[in-house]
Amino acid sequence: MTPIDHNPAPPSAYLVGLERPGQAEGEAVALLAELAELVANLHTPVGGQMLVRLREENPRHLVGSGKMREIADAARAAGCGLVIFDDELSAAQQRNWERDAGLRVIDRQEVILDIFASRASTREAVLQVRLAQLEYQLPRLKRLWSHLDRQRGGGAMQRDAGEKQIEMDQRLIRERIAKVRAELSEVIRRRATQRKQRHRIPLPTAAIVGYTNAGKSSLLNKLTGADVYAADKLFATLDPTTRRLALPSGRALLLTDTVGFVRRLPHRLVEAFKATLEEAVRVDFLIHVVDLSSPEHEAHWRTTHEVLTEIGAAEKPILTVFNKTDACADAVPRFAARARHPDARFISIHTGEGLDALLAELDARTAAKHPVARLLIPHDRHDFLGELHAAGAVVTEKHEAEGVIVEAQIPPRLQTAVATFLIKPSPMAR
Repeated sequence: MTPIDHNPAPPSAYLVGLERPGQAEGEAVALLAELAELVANLHTPVGGQMLVRLREENPRHLVGSGKMREIADAARAAGCGLVIFDDELSAAQQRNWERDAGLRVIDRQEVILDIFASRASTREAVLQVRLAQLEYQLPRLKRLWSHLDRQRGGGAMQRDAGEKQIEMDQRLIRERIAKVRAELSEVIRRRATQRKQRHRIPLPTAAIVGYTNAGKSSLLNKLTGADVYAADKLFATLDPTTRRLALPSGRALLLTDTVGFVRRLPHRLVEAFKATLEEAVRVDFLIHVVDLSSPEHEAHWRTTHEVLTEIGAAEKPILTVFNKTDACADAVPRFAARARHPDARFISIHTGEGLDALLAELDARTAAKHPVARLLIPHDRHDFLGELHAAGAVVTEKHEAEGVIVEAQIPPRLQTAVATFLIKPSPMAR
């Protein structure tokens, strides 16, 4: 007797990319290749693909009816039970496709949502992804229950079983959305409290942003000795992680890793993760990591800036860092990137190239934003020295006969008290 497979393999997917008028040459091909990588992250085999030149959108199937039949026939011939569009399908278009083609059809948004759901680990990330999924599902309920309408007849005035089920499910999903939002608000409130506690310590802050898989978590790990999960795959981490970085001068910098971006990132995901991405809005400056080895690195750079603009962080000072120089056998990408971004830094986290120069740049930016005061604290005022240490403000400390000479970043609450301990620079020092 043949054993029952309780973990059947997922159906093969047939990918469909769209090339629109006015689109940059090669962009549609690159996006279709990126879709294949996204689908691979869900362990779904790709059986074939097609690039469609779209002159105008068809409201029924997005593509024309003839092209719809051509895609469906090609998918079946390739043994694929799933068609994935590298574009956004409306709920009605998705229903029409599945009814007319007899195949399961999803879009890029659903793929990204599924990846985020599989990567979410903390309570906040799980809630954010769940909220995005529920909001995505709400207008698509009719697609899920249309089979009930086909199982029975019904007069023009008779409400079908599917319609009744849809109404119940809509109410259920709206209730779940309200519950998730309430839970998420509580998590966000706790995060705001944690952020407020961090800001009591007068340390400069920076956030690492960039396209997914550019090496953001790896950079945080390399600079701070952290152990944030980092892997060569899309959206390896979703949760922001903050670590303290000791700079060459002795200053400290709070460095935060953020979720990666991707082209055509579903807007509802950006909305859901805005609380997390607030870390990028509130810092002193941003470190934008770009994968130099990717032929699409300029498009990735633009995508990140578009998302930063959407969340209100584009006006922050930005240090562009091109990573993975070791993976570029050709020098042309570096020359082209340097011409477009003359102030950028070039590094390899793998070999360590450029990391010392990057640390020096971070030190210089930190010094400009958070100047250090030089103090002489008498031995009988160790209570004040203790306050500076408790605030995490001390950069250097040297014990002398007359007292302790300290270089420190002074928190606002100690600005008045510190005035009597300031060491005035001599005219020669100026």
